[in-house]
Amino acid sequence: MTSSDGSGELLELLYGVLRGVRRDAAARLELQGTTPGQLRLLRTLERCDGPRRLGELAAALDVAPRSVTSKVDLAEEDGLVRRLPDPSDRRATLLELTPAGHALLAAISAQRHEGAAERLGRLSADEQAELLRLLRIVGDGPATADG
Repeated sequence: MTSSDGSGELLELLYGVLRGVRRDAAARLELQGTTPGQLRLLRTLERCDGPRRLGELAAALDVAPRSVTSKVDLAEEDGLVRRLPDPSDRRATLLELTPAGHALLAAISAQRHEGAAERLGRLSADEQAELLRLLRIVGDGPATADG
């Protein structure tokens, strides 16, 4: 395929939209006083079914345990997480989100939805529906022989 068939423009447009979304998200995170790395830590912890050991979080994030420790230290200073003793191992520590951590994640999620709504708001209702319909088709995976 060549870029003359539209694939190059599709890629450029998608990258441009994603760059804009990431830029907006980073600005919103900065206003909330957090970073993408800290957000990733908090989201990972939120998806767990309960408190987790730092080593488990490091593995889930695919980073070195010392990287998690520094992020946890900052998040704990900000009141977003708390360390708890591990009832099954006195030497180990568990980590859980605080109510402030949950509130921050909810606020960031709401802001991201507002940002997406602002972008969609540039289009009429019919254009929005058409864009979403087309993206569902394009994003549905490889095309089949029958269409």
